[in-house]
Amino acid sequence: MLGTIIYILGIVAAVWCVLDIFKHDKLELLWKIVLTVAVLATSWIGLLVYYFIIRPRI
Repeated sequence: MLGTIIYILGIVAAVWCVLDIFKHDKLELLWKIVLTVAVLATSWIGLLVYYFIIRPRI
């Protein structure tokens, strides 16, 4: 049960992150695609890196 909740939270967080990446106009399309693939491929680690390191710099 707990695993299912964590899995669903991960999906919601990944969708939020991808929408946030494509919302920014400063990034080129190639960087948006690269960031999206990286976040989706690395799951929670990618989300944390994006939120704490990349997002403040955009």
